[in-house]
Amino acid sequence: MVSFRAALSLASVLVALFARATLADNPINPSFSYGSTKVRGVNLGGWLVLEPWITPSLFDNTGNDAIVDEWTFGQLQSRSTAQSVLTNHWNTWITEQDFVDIAAAGLNHVRIPIGYWAFEVGPGEPYISGQLPYLQKAVGWARNHGIKVIVDLHGAPGSQNGYDNSGHRISFPQWHSNSTNVQRTDAIIKQIASLFINDQDVVSVIAPLNEPAGYDGSDVLSVVRQYWYDSYGNIRFPYGTSQQSNTVVLLHDAFQPLSYWNGFQTPPNWQGVAIDTHIYQMFSQDEVARTNQQHISAACANAPALSSFDLWTIVGEWTPAATDCAKYLNGRGVGARYDGSYPGSTAVGSCAGLTGSASGFSAAYKTFLRQYWEAQVVTYEQGAGWVQWTWKAEDADEWTYQAGLKNGWIPQSPTQLQYPNICG
Repeated sequence: MVSFRAALSLASVLVALFARATLADNPINPSFSYGSTKVRGVNLGGWLVLEPWITPSLFDNTGNDAIVDEWTFGQLQSRSTAQSVLTNHWNTWITEQDFVDIAAAGLNHVRIPIGYWAFEVGPGEPYISGQLPYLQKAVGWARNHGIKVIVDLHGAPGSQNGYDNSGHRISFPQWHSNSTNVQRTDAIIKQIASLFINDQDVVSVIAPLNEPAGYDGSDVLSVVRQYWYDSYGNIRFPYGTSQQSNTVVLLHDAFQPLSYWNGFQTPPNWQGVAIDTHIYQMFSQDEVARTNQQHISAACANAPALSSFDLWTIVGEWTPAATDCAKYLNGRGVGARYDGSYPGSTAVGSCAGLTGSASGFSAAYKTFLRQYWEAQVVTYEQGAGWVQWTWKAEDADEWTYQAGLKNGWIPQSPTQLQYPNICG
């Protein structure tokens, strides 16, 4: 005879196993088995949200050093000039050929950053809209070539982090401190979910906000947590009824350790939630000072946290670059920690041969890029997968998937590893 306590214990084990099996065997999105099939993808950075380091020419050509982000791009030059430059950029930076090439490289996802101003521009906001038809076009291209799309809201009203990649480079983020900002963002997430309600087999993931500045403390984190709850309702229940969508909700970790989010929106009460963590090793003095081997070891050390977390864990941004040498990476007019040109930094060495065109990269450097790329892929596949930042850039080949494929530090298929045991 089984004791009541033993039966209870057995029941709890069965419930846990059933929850896990439900997620693995009956995936939330029937078109992709999240949690069992690995996400292998690339970001289409710098396309529908400008970033000075990805397309420095767009900023340099303005002749105005005060134009440092998409906000000032629309504010500090002729409106017609800005509109013309942006339209040309949207038409040429990413085309269907890129989707052909991405599929040929064995990738199954693209993450497409877009700003709130593609959907709604408020009074006094100098943004130029017009990005939305290109997002819709990209979804069609993705469908044509068997690629899943993560629609990623990269910039929110007031800026969620103050970085140029939010659209507005400011000294302290304002998004969280104004309830109107949050309400506007909620409305845009509803709009995105509604827009792609019949494309859930392609737009399989919506990321409701990129990189909110959780490191600024509990004031930010409390707003982010509530916003994540609201986003779950807006993305998972877009029909106005109790019917759930198939869309996965991808929540950024807000720069907190994964452990901070233990138990947050987990099954069985919550379905189809994944966590997005971004892993870079160049935005502090300690990180840029690491040796090549230390960079690789630090990448490998992420495996236990990624493999054991209680939600699907996707490393939604990472790079084989190990320095902050790329022009404008830290912001237009801001230098690099690596060569000591960043305010308050201590030089590690020269940036020569570490950024720019791959034609200037040594064989040894390309070998390191390959090893570091593989160490990260092996590690991040201990979780649910990865999405490299970024597909292309004008003058920072060490960052781009496209240049890596062309120059040999990224294999023609992500499973073709030369160093499969690099993490031991």
